Formats: sequence, C-alpha cells, structure tokens
Amino acid sequence: MNTYDVIRKPIITEKATLASEAGAVAFEVAIDSNKPQIKSAVEELFGVKVKAVNTTITKGKAKRFRGIRGRRKDVKKAYVTLEEGNTIDVTTGL
Repeated sequence: MNTYDVIRKPIITEKATLASEAGAVAFEVAIDSNKPQIKSAVEELFGVKVKAVNTTITKGKAKRFRGIRGRRKDVKKAYVTLEEGNTIDVTTGL
C-alpha cells in the first residue's frame, strides 16, 4: 500500500485540536490499514518520530437523500502521538 493511500487527510475538529495540545495529531486513514503502516507513513511523510498510534472505526450512519435510504461510509481515524520535540502543522498541507 502506498504512503498516500494509507493517510487520506488530517482531521481538524475541536477534539483533534485538544489532542494536538498533548502532542497528538488526528488523521483519517484507509479502513484496511494497520498501526505499523500508519506509523511508517507518518514518519515518512512528515519526517517525525511517532511514539504511539491509536485507531478507531466510526460506523457510517443510515441517512435519507431525496427519499432514498442510503448509508454513509465507515471511517477509520488514527490518533498519532508524537515524540517530544516533534510537531506537525496540518493547516499547511503537504
């Protein structure tokens, strides 16, 4: 799996901003990626040392669009904790 296939986009929410104060960054990642792949992808893309990776899968909601029932996709999020002294500025982009 390519590095850019593993990490899709950064997550910029209130919870992710609070986590960034503790040295963690949140990313949306591929649903079939695992923790070692996420760790190596972040280290390769941003040139930082990763301390830990925590993942969570959010199940997609059932929604209606013009009367037709549908379902949103499942999303996998990764909270990447960085070593002391390392930072990632997700607002600038790659």
